[in-house]
Amino acid sequence: MYQASVGVFVPFLENLSGLLDRAAADAEARRIDPRVLVAMRLAPTMYDLGQQAGEANRHATVACALLAGRAPCLFPTGVPDLDELKSRIATAIAFLRGLPKDAIEAAADKPVVFTFKNGTTRNFTGRSLLLSFSVPQFFFHVTTAYDILRHAGVDLAKKDFLGPPRELTLAWTSAS
Repeated sequence: MYQASVGVFVPFLENLSGLLDRAAADAEARRIDPRVLVAMRLAPTMYDLGQQAGEANRHATVACALLAGRAPCLFPTGVPDLDELKSRIATAIAFLRGLPKDAIEAAADKPVVFTFKNGTTRNFTGRSLLLSFSVPQFFFHVTTAYDILRHAGVDLAKKDFLGPPRELTLAWTSAS
């Protein structure tokens, strides 16, 4: 559970922060106000880059907080610039790394309740929250942030999204 949550969210949040570094450098090189990039969206009804990064943070921190039985960290509500987005990602990473691994490992069958921004709730087990909701939501928002930057002309490739290869240690149990 820990590898599938913190072990996935942290490296991809680090990659997202790196994408924002590339966006800042690109904006400077092309003499574009970076706020233009933060406000970009792929379609009029989609979240902008700042909101996509915010939702990636939110899904990672809320999921892991629920698994660990802790309160999630809170982020400011104002419109961020690129530096503030990076700061929020760093806060999310520090929060995730500070959660108790043992509590997350033990949460697979634990009942958890996810509360949506509008106040409605949905019941999950820790495993179903993570694998059927939070991880897909997280990757949707990180991918969309990447796509916004690519669409804006920032020179990125799939390797920038994926980051460096990482070794994962997975414990497999035999059913026999």
